[in-house]
Amino acid sequence: MSIEIRNLSKRFGATVACDAIDLDIPPGELVALLGPSGCGKTTLLRIIAGLEVPDGGSVSFHGEDATRTPVRNRNVGFVFQHYALFGHMTIFENVAFGLRVRPRARRPTRAEIQDRVMRLLKLVQLDWLAQRYPHQLSGGQRQRIALARALAVEPRVLLLDEPFGALDAKVRKELRRWLRRLHDEVQVTSVFVTHDQDEAMEVADRVVVMNQGRIEQQGSPDQVYDHPATPFVLQFLGDVNLFHGRFAHAGVGEASQQRAVGPDDVAYVRPHELEIVAGAGDDTWPVTLSQTLTVGPNTRIEFRRDGYDGFVDVELPRKEFAALRERLGLRPGARVHLRPRRVTRFASALA
Repeated sequence: MSIEIRNLSKRFGATVACDAIDLDIPPGELVALLGPSGCGKTTLLRIIAGLEVPDGGSVSFHGEDATRTPVRNRNVGFVFQHYALFGHMTIFENVAFGLRVRPRARRPTRAEIQDRVMRLLKLVQLDWLAQRYPHQLSGGQRQRIALARALAVEPRVLLLDEPFGALDAKVRKELRRWLRRLHDEVQVTSVFVTHDQDEAMEVADRVVVMNQGRIEQQGSPDQVYDHPATPFVLQFLGDVNLFHGRFAHAGVGEASQQRAVGPDDVAYVRPHELEIVAGAGDDTWPVTLSQTLTVGPNTRIEFRRDGYDGFVDVELPRKEFAALRERLGLRPGARVHLRPRRVTRFASALA
């Protein structure tokens, strides 16, 4: 089931939640709406679901206008952050609920409900918990049951609002991989909201980056990360160092020629795109090592750049840093130089 959104607008008082949004989602695609709190991503999801009415524009499902269609007639599955399971019902009854409350003419038989619910519980690998109650399950298990319940009614579209936001980091990582495998199996058109960049990049076929009610960029995870369309996208998708003022460098990023630039010029370099070298050059900056922090396989090195406030971060694999530390004497207070492997600038900054 495809989704077509045209010129969609929504305001809450003086706040613009959706500002003339256009978006096409092909059948079977898993799309992440990614952005900071207040950017409009949840409002857009709720409009698709029919839980909010837009001020202008339209939402169509497979070419059929659904803008004013009531929620109950949209056949949309919705998964909330906090599960919304019925505590007094068993896991089986929670998943079966949407089928049992259908009008008699469309309600499956008891045997059909039994078969469908058990197939879904097996799909989410929790069929052995069918007779337990929600309070007897872990947070990750409850969220998988919430997904099974949403899928039970065979929705045309599956919508997920920060589905893993209430879970701890380890469980979130496990569940987002599980969600990707589940989607590949059921192939239902899915849209999920998240503010977690890693989650969006790992799970989605396409990432839609939103800011202040507008779509800043959309594309595959690799496209939006490697070729950001705006400074906002670049800075939101991972850490980045900003260099203001005079900056000249050849052969990298969008600034591929030597040039003198003005005081308002900005260059962007990600921490892993900086190389630590001993000697000075035309394309290096002198820096002083402030501190290091090793987390897992990577080491983050914080430098203070000569003549500037603030710090520059460099990220290296732990083994590479250990070798450099011995060769260059990388200790707090050490003087070295940084050379960028890649620099990104934007047209507005080059005008």
